[in-house]
Amino acid sequence: MFPGLIRGLRVFLYQVERKADLMKALITTASKHGSTAEIGGAIEKVLLEHGIGTDALEPEAVSSLHGYDLVVLGSAVYAGHWMKSMRELVERLAEELAGPPVWLFSSGPIGDPPKPDEDPVDVAEIMALTGARGHAVFAGKIDRSRLGFGERAIVSALKVPEGDFRDWGEIRTWASNIVEGVAAESVTIPLPDGATHRPLA
Repeated sequence: MFPGLIRGLRVFLYQVERKADLMKALITTASKHGSTAEIGGAIEKVLLEHGIGTDALEPEAVSSLHGYDLVVLGSAVYAGHWMKSMRELVERLAEELAGPPVWLFSSGPIGDPPKPDEDPVDVAEIMALTGARGHAVFAGKIDRSRLGFGERAIVSALKVPEGDFRDWGEIRTWASNIVEGVAAESVTIPLPDGATHRPLA
């Protein structure tokens, strides 16, 4: 079998099932102290400004992707990994995630310039499972007053700077690029190597 052809057929069937005139996006974030959820809120605002309806849900609340034209998954990063609730969502809905276009973002690097600047170790696998169109890493925020005792000890030991390092302009630009990507995207069925991709619409 041809994995690309199977994915293309799933995309096609997903598009056929869509009946609503208004595009709708699911934005779901795994956020321990709220800063990643605030990034999700900024992305949601941009989509709404462009006429895309949205649902903003926590990962545990997502049981199906039915009715969504695009999906944005975001997670805070701890010890180089996405949070467990988001990893479980990807595993739980892996087959459905093969339908609508998916974008990923991670939040976590701290400082100026933000460090660490590499992708979380599990993003490559999540990209493969979801067929994501892209992944962005955004700087995070450290508010010691919201940290637990163990977290404050780690932050102090590592001399992690406190502050909000999120670049809201960068986040809005990334969200706008999602809108442009959805608008420009035409549905195709990927054919075997050497063949031409045929547009479906």
